[in-house]
Amino acid sequence: MPGPLEITSVAVVMPAHNEDQHIGKALVALKAAADALHHERQDIQARMVVVLDHCTDRSAEIAAAHTSGDNRFSVVNVNLRSTGASRGFGFRAALEGLPADATERIWLATTDSDSAVPRHWLTRQVELANAGADAILGSVEPDPEGMDPAIHRRWMELHPFREDHQHIYGANLGIRASAYISAGGFPGLRSHEDRVLVERLRHRGFAVTATDTIRVVTSGRTHSRAPEGFAAYLRTLAAEFPAVQHPAVQIPAAELPTPASG
Repeated sequence: MPGPLEITSVAVVMPAHNEDQHIGKALVALKAAADALHHERQDIQARMVVVLDHCTDRSAEIAAAHTSGDNRFSVVNVNLRSTGASRGFGFRAALEGLPADATERIWLATTDSDSAVPRHWLTRQVELANAGADAILGSVEPDPEGMDPAIHRRWMELHPFREDHQHIYGANLGIRASAYISAGGFPGLRSHEDRVLVERLRHRGFAVTATDTIRVVTSGRTHSRAPEGFAAYLRTLAAEFPAVQHPAVQIPAAELPTPASG
């Protein structure tokens, strides 16, 4: 059987909803990853799409300040109020006008606007894609800064860092464009859109690689942007430590969401 076609271009989508406390740091990290890819693989084109979804804070202003003058970045405003729909919108924008036979060589990646990717984030994904991966599930570590140490330790106990892990995070995900299209893209959900997409990929027999070699640091907040998302899951861990809970995370057990994407 012929091997996978080599990647010739990369598109990254970063959705954001009222992330003025984090988006600046996230864009600095993403720009560094794009610079590293250009340094290592000047033959690969990279495009980053920041999707501002119903932002009413300073996210747009901060995004403009960090991307102005860099033609690799585009910033779009939408009113979808859905992480899944925002990711899907960004990928459609990145793929618009491209011939169908080009999608085998295009790599799509996504992260979150409260997350900092490592410098080798894109170069490593391209390496794994060229080795045969159709999708890559990266690992995530909550930022311990401002996070209760007991909650951080509990999270680390439940999520050991290793290859072939079982976790799925929208903050650290990559996929070949042809596989993404075949699986129907991201569903327009407010949460779990990453998990649904990966389940579709596996059902269709695509090669899904889980790795800890591109670990992303994400916000350790417990205030949710998406229902049943990462922050909501951290809130369930906070409920295990009532003596150290912040009042903002004291919620009835019956209202706790099920663990999501992690």
